[in-house]
Amino acid sequence: MIWVLSTFFLLLVIGVPIGYVLGISGVLGILQIGGASMLAMAPQRYFAGLDLFTFLAMPLFIFAGEIMNKAGITERLAKFADALVGHLRGGMAQSCMVSSVLFAGITGAAVAEAAAFGSTMVPAMEKTGYKRPFACAVVVAGSIIGPTIPPSNLMVIYGSMMGVSIASLFAAGILPGLVMGLFCMGVIASLGRRLNLPKSGQRPSLLGIIKAFRNSLSALIMPVIILGGILTGWVTPTEGASVAVFYALVLGVFVYRQVGFHDIVEMLIRTARITGVVFLIIAAASILSWWMTFMKLPQMITHLFLGLTSDPSMIILMVLVLLLILGMFMDINAILIVLGPILGALATSIGMNPVQAGIMIVLALNIGLMTPPVGASLFVLSSITGEKIERITASMWPFVIAEVAVLFLVAYWPRMTLSVPALLGL
Repeated sequence: MIWVLSTFFLLLVIGVPIGYVLGISGVLGILQIGGASMLAMAPQRYFAGLDLFTFLAMPLFIFAGEIMNKAGITERLAKFADALVGHLRGGMAQSCMVSSVLFAGITGAAVAEAAAFGSTMVPAMEKTGYKRPFACAVVVAGSIIGPTIPPSNLMVIYGSMMGVSIASLFAAGILPGLVMGLFCMGVIASLGRRLNLPKSGQRPSLLGIIKAFRNSLSALIMPVIILGGILTGWVTPTEGASVAVFYALVLGVFVYRQVGFHDIVEMLIRTARITGVVFLIIAAASILSWWMTFMKLPQMITHLFLGLTSDPSMIILMVLVLLLILGMFMDINAILIVLGPILGALATSIGMNPVQAGIMIVLALNIGLMTPPVGASLFVLSSITGEKIERITASMWPFVIAEVAVLFLVAYWPRMTLSVPALLGL
């Protein structure tokens, strides 16, 4: 066992891509169990790790997000958000946060949202007097709302692995995502006078708000159609993702006329690349997960936690600290696949609802997207804007604290996550 774990951490430290780290470590684990005669198990586990119908929803949601982004939905949502809160101090930052909440119901992908707003909202905020590091921090903080408010690829992965209703997870993520957006808006408001954030202008008229709403209505309807169909049981998450692609194509090609054939080809290629990376990690991690199960590592980790304390509150705290630390150094998909079943089972063993446990784990990993040194949203903003990661991070800590506060609410207040599923009868 020690050789497999040592290899895993060594490859991770020297910078080997996480998919290869997981695959190599898993194969070594199989060799340790049964030698070369067991190697046939590796391709079987590799295929089995992806042989879940619900995983098909991931590339479809990613593709739908690509289409909506190309069709100019980001700009329309931003104008509607600006009509609502743009007149406040720090109004453009507030608009960016509201846009992130609206955009989250369309793509559910933090990196896609960070790329979209990084190339549009950051330059716009700079022109009106915002410092670039703060503008980048606002976009990064808003981007992780994407995988919290459904649709969420992390929820699809967790629900598929743990046998938890994806519709219930989607419903449970709505309220935490909205609260996260409100907390971040509170941070912007509290920093408004201290940082002398600019005001965008006068309060818009009711007619202006109605006009902005009408221009963005077709985009706002999309999450209602998708989530409404999934939460009411009319469609499965995979079918809902297919509906999202169809609706996005109709908007992009026929309504807004911003998407052409060549654009579709390019978006398909980008979707294949993003999906390929995620699926490689999932498949490789399934080999390592099988080895961990065979070696009874989940039981060992559970006994370790329970041996330190029997207090459920302290166990939850240790799980949160572990996830937040790992999220700073590892790919969150890999953490979810390898440790999600272990920590999810641990949380349910102390009486936590499986849906609440899933949202807690997903939200903790989402925060890893904005924390250095390997936060994906951080790297996207840095590469797009040219701003140094250190400067973005320095401006981002108030938002990190606010979102960690939401995480603790999710972990210790079950009603935060379970009220909406209960209301919908899920």
